[in-house]
Amino acid sequence: MGFFERNRHELVARGIATERLPPGQYATERFPVLHVGDVPEYPDLSRWDLRVFGMVTERRVLSWGELMSLPSVSIEVDIHCVTKWSRFDTGWRGVPFEAVLQLVDVHPAATHLMCHSEYGYTANVALDDVVGTDSKGQPRALLAYEHGGRPLDPDHGYPVRFLVPHLYLWKSAKWLRGLELLPLDTPGFWESNGYSMHGDPFLEQRYADD
Repeated sequence: MGFFERNRHELVARGIATERLPPGQYATERFPVLHVGDVPEYPDLSRWDLRVFGMVTERRVLSWGELMSLPSVSIEVDIHCVTKWSRFDTGWRGVPFEAVLQLVDVHPAATHLMCHSEYGYTANVALDDVVGTDSKGQPRALLAYEHGGRPLDPDHGYPVRFLVPHLYLWKSAKWLRGLELLPLDTPGFWESNGYSMHGDPFLEQRYADD
């Protein structure tokens, strides 16, 4: 019996529905660290801000205090990394993306979002993937600042990352600094390097040809 098959048998033994595990993935309790470049340091958050720009009537720049003043929620979701690991029932807290979207007048022709992070990292997602709620009534996208009841670790995106749990985790940009509304689907960092423009784990959309 191979590793992936054994892993699925272990889920059955634990009473976990294997339908929750996308094809080509294995379940783990670990949270591996994967990123490109250095981990940014923030002595304090007094100079941190978040830009909301692009296809909006008037751009907004939110301070950390302004972001924290917005409604926040706690969610429990499964997450899936393109490197084939998945974690079940992970807890996060943050600001629903739609709470930020409501602060700006979005042009009706906007269809996509580009997340901008420290050091120039970008990740693209369709607006249809980040508005609304999931089957549990939870926001489909979150500006997450806590994981497991604690502030994010620096390696996992402190102070805030854009969490889109139903897509591969590279779409959940760490160290978020900007949200750009766009009229078309434009490749981000990994997408420009051959990864899928969409990134659905259950369709195994890892690479551009998947």
